[in-house]
Amino acid sequence: MARFLHIADVHLGFDRYDNKQRTQDFFYAFRDVLSKYAIDEQVDFVIIAGDLFEHRNIQPATLNQAQGCLDMLREAGIPVLAIEGNHDNRPYGTKTSWLRYLADWGLLKLLEPGNVSEGEPLYSPWSEVDRRGGYIDLECGVRVLGSVWYGASAPRAIEQIAAAIPSLPPAAGPTILLFHHGVEGQIARYQGALRYSELLPLKQAGVDYLALGHIHKSYEVEGWIFNPGSTEANSIEEASFTRGAYLIEITESGIQADLKQNYYQRAIVRLMMTACGEESVEEIEQQAIERVQQAIQQGVINTQQQPIVELRIEGHVGFDRMELDVRQLQQQLHELSHALIFLLKFNAESNTFVSPVADDANRLQIEQDVFLDLLTANATYKKRAMPLAQGLIDLKEQQLNGRSDLELYEFVQTLLNTETEA
Repeated sequence: MARFLHIADVHLGFDRYDNKQRTQDFFYAFRDVLSKYAIDEQVDFVIIAGDLFEHRNIQPATLNQAQGCLDMLREAGIPVLAIEGNHDNRPYGTKTSWLRYLADWGLLKLLEPGNVSEGEPLYSPWSEVDRRGGYIDLECGVRVLGSVWYGASAPRAIEQIAAAIPSLPPAAGPTILLFHHGVEGQIARYQGALRYSELLPLKQAGVDYLALGHIHKSYEVEGWIFNPGSTEANSIEEASFTRGAYLIEITESGIQADLKQNYYQRAIVRLMMTACGEESVEEIEQQAIERVQQAIQQGVINTQQQPIVELRIEGHVGFDRMELDVRQLQQQLHELSHALIFLLKFNAESNTFVSPVADDANRLQIEQDVFLDLLTANATYKKRAMPLAQGLIDLKEQQLNGRSDLELYEFVQTLLNTETEA
């Protein structure tokens, strides 16, 4: 009956990591997915379920990217139906947005519900003359309804939409609703997701396909709720997400959804190493280099592809964290891996030892225990912790007794040299 491409969360103009090539990745992904799975597949239409852009205010180059991609579809005779997401919706108090600009130029159809508080019907049919409307009946027999970004008011909006759908003229075929929101249970630490029971009135009102966006991970629920995920990963954490574009075919027997992922995407590699607390700064640096070299040898890192690489150092280290020059090591690993972006996450904690202090301990005993804990936690000095702790106490006493800086320096040198020779 109908074939269409469902995408969401394109995020053109993505500018995290302050890297122009990374920003281009989102354009390349968008263009490639449209070329392969809309134009080559000769779909009847394309839907964009929010967040075409990363920002409400965009750069000219980002607008050119959107226009170029959408113009490909216009030349192929494929209509594009879109809604605003939370990233690209119009600022409060304004009546226009860059998506509205694209709609006015005929590059897409921005489906927007009417303002009920001002006496407008919630859903009016799309007008090619005005380039306005809340729903459209396509030649392939499918009805598509739009929405806006509702945020916390989404449950109330669902009630209004479900009440409005039955009052519309009968649809010739299946009904699709574009809705930019998430369903609970799909990803961790996501507040404000909708429960399935809150979405069910839409199905009861006649929605056959609920086209979601917002969550950057692909999922489907009960054969009628679909979310393709973002076209490109927006963060290192999203590297593990299954995401792509849904190529959908609606037939008399039901909905056939095929998640397409074989298009341009930047490779992302996540590595980890665990420090056990015995290593020196130099040993940690060498282990990090060897970990990246191993990933290159195993083909995990393809230096020809300029991937995004993250190395996380976990565990414990036997030195002050500030002793490791993270920036210099990151630069060295960046050059070694030929990565587009290399992220070094030094999350290891410094060793800590706390000796129990007796209730009747005097000041000298407490000082010695503190020095002993600090030295024991250090991988370099832990084997000599006891004599060095006593040496620090002696150093303090000499300073209090008025010894010169030169005498104190010589005492420290003698203490360290004696321990090294031992």
